[in-house]
Amino acid sequence: MRSLPLPLALTARLAPVAVLATAGWALSSGPAATTSAAGHQAAPETGNRSSASSSLSAPSAPSTQAVPTTYASAPDPCAALTAKTITSLVPGARKAGKEIPSTDTRERRTCSWNALQGYDYRWLDVSFEIMKSDQAARASYEERVGDDDGGGEVPGLGDTAYSVVGLVTEDGQQTREGTVIARASNALVVVTYNGSDFETRKAPGTDEINKGAIRAAKEAVAALEDVRRG
Repeated sequence: MRSLPLPLALTARLAPVAVLATAGWALSSGPAATTSAAGHQAAPETGNRSSASSSLSAPSAPSTQAVPTTYASAPDPCAALTAKTITSLVPGARKAGKEIPSTDTRERRTCSWNALQGYDYRWLDVSFEIMKSDQAARASYEERVGDDDGGGEVPGLGDTAYSVVGLVTEDGQQTREGTVIARASNALVVVTYNGSDFETRKAPGTDEINKGAIRAAKEAVAALEDVRRG
């Protein structure tokens, strides 16, 4: 099976990384039926035809009843994490974060934090995605994690959750990114967390990135559940 691809947003995130890397290198070393309609033709009407054989079932009208959902809209992602967690995962970042514009904030909202402290760069995204039903959320979740064999389940997080960590090397600079996807009823919580060291040109360890992403995901799921409790 193929590995779960890193989020497409990583390409955009690596652009500022490259700029910052140049600055970092300068400081240290100088520098993505017709079912056979043929079937049978109806026989001509006759007066002797029984009502049973002449009556055709009318197709039932589609149900217009709305499917009840647990979450009606996405909560504020920039308020999902504690100041302590933001400081720990993204040292030097503004606690308020920056919300990414969305075409429909009821269905999807994302907040980002990023900062360069010394030579260490960190980026963290928290997204809430609200689906029309639990079934839709489940299908989306399974599609995202179904083709991956490089990650693992995260027990005790939402109804089900999965984490995976990947490494990208661009122009000799490593960036390691962890992704956690959690489903809670008809909502998905997606966390991405990555980092680079511009002095060594290495990336943080897998364990550090994975644990950081899971920590943020736990707080984000808790914030989502707080909305339900009202």
